[in-house]
Amino acid sequence: MNQPGAQGTIVVVEDDTHIGDLLDLLLRAEGFRVIQAAEGTRGLAAVEREKPRLAVLDVGLPDIDGLEVVRRIRALAGPASRTPVIMLTARDGEIDRVLGLELGADDYVTKPFSNRELVARVKAVLRRTEGPGPEVPPIIAVGRVEVDVGRREARLDGVPVPLATREFDLLLYLATNQGLALSRRQLLDGVWGPDWCGDDRTVDVHVRQLRKKLGQDFPLDTVWGVGYRLG
Repeated sequence: MNQPGAQGTIVVVEDDTHIGDLLDLLLRAEGFRVIQAAEGTRGLAAVEREKPRLAVLDVGLPDIDGLEVVRRIRALAGPASRTPVIMLTARDGEIDRVLGLELGADDYVTKPFSNRELVARVKAVLRRTEGPGPEVPPIIAVGRVEVDVGRREARLDGVPVPLATREFDLLLYLATNQGLALSRRQLLDGVWGPDWCGDDRTVDVHVRQLRKKLGQDFPLDTVWGVGYRLG
């Protein structure tokens, strides 16, 4: 699990407490700090105050509807006006979707939604709106192991270690998140992709292979009840 708040702030504007709490749980598990608001005016104030990385906004709110909130967000002064917005609604009409996007929403998710799809959409919107993340160093050192990103090669004490494609992908993902305890689901999403539907034990198999090939002192630790942490 990512450290709480490490991924920045998301404002959730949703008057259904069950859905709001579910979104809070899902997003906090991904390392986001979550601020909830049950009314459009409170959500708008939170966006203006916090300047979050993203807002998840229900269309049907008790005071002003979500479409109006999007319009007002885009009319704000400064960085808050550029906050990416995902509309969340029980209405599946094309007119609503088009209107929301024309007003400045970045994506549109219809209830009921898949938990994994919602998280994947949040990440996709952030990638589109923020561009690529920090450049990955060409070689990442992990103890006696070097992870050569450009050559897609792992070296133990300078000697190349033959790794399968997924083994290297998993090693690279862990290496670029050194020090963080990552759940099996996070590793599956990050390495195999959010649409992969296999068993979580796939991660365990690949971790065993990495430990076997990279030596017993390779600092890939099991975090009980969570998953794995490198370094």
